Amino acid sequence: MIERLKSIPTIQKGILLAFGTALVSGIANFVNKGGVTLVKDPFVYTAIKNLITAGLLLGVLLLFKNFKQLKSLKRLDWLKLTLIGLVGGSIPFLLFFKGLSLTSAASASFIHKTMFVYVAILAAMFLREKISKEFLIGALLLILGNLFLLKKLPVSFSKGDLMVLAATFLWAIENVISKYALRDLDGKIVAWGRMFFGSIFILGYLGFSGGLAPIVSLSIVQIGWTAITAGLLFGYVLTWYSGLKYVPVSVATAILMFGSSVTTMLSLASGASVSLKEIAAGVSIMAGLAFIISLKYLSGKVSGTLQKGT
Repeated sequence: MIERLKSIPTIQKGILLAFGTALVSGIANFVNKGGVTLVKDPFVYTAIKNLITAGLLLGVLLLFKNFKQLKSLKRLDWLKLTLIGLVGGSIPFLLFFKGLSLTSAASASFIHKTMFVYVAILAAMFLREKISKEFLIGALLLILGNLFLLKKLPVSFSKGDLMVLAATFLWAIENVISKYALRDLDGKIVAWGRMFFGSIFILGYLGFSGGLAPIVSLSIVQIGWTAITAGLLFGYVLTWYSGLKYVPVSVATAILMFGSSVTTMLSLASGASVSLKEIAAGVSIMAGLAFIISLKYLSGKVSGTLQKGT
């Protein structure tokens, strides 16, 4: 699929791939509920899922003949990939799932969905991405849509909320680092580095804390369900890092908010009740994305720094 997008101008290509990531994210959020419940230990679930994804990505590198580029990476490139795996593929997962056990799912979801705000600030500081007035209007609409999904406004931060916030901020840092690394590296290599090194760090943590035992006792059903969700994660990281190479990271992370609308639509299709607030949230999110993407991205008429997506 990615190879077929070569004829599309780079900005539009990045936007299409980012929307593809949001689509996969929305489906994964709907499916992952069963996966986490079935496997029970979120750390083991994440470690296995990440390892399977890293293996699939290695197969993609071989298929698309990127393995030579992987072998020719410089020491600095390996350092970037290791850092991406540490900051994005391991520590925040441990913080997020631990925090999720100490706070409500709605609160954790709200905090996580503010990631694009931190990304925009960091990208403006370190990547010189400009924050336009259209982006600001769109950001307000996205936050409003996110607020609609809350049953009540958060009035205080618990320890769990702070852990989720720390995880979200680390993911924001990782996305900015990845955007920088993508100036020289292929998106598939960055995706593989994030999942491979992230898995190594998580397995190291499980080994140190004595949490590896549940891995060998997983049933075939648990392994099969984890493999299904790993396939979704594979689609997520492959489209995400391939698209991030061509579009500003602030815009790309805002597009991920579309995943919430996808999850809501899937819930509706499965027979679950969808409230008026959830419908209003979807409308607000779509309106916000319309402002952020704007005609200049859809037409490809983006100059200067943004044209390079850096």
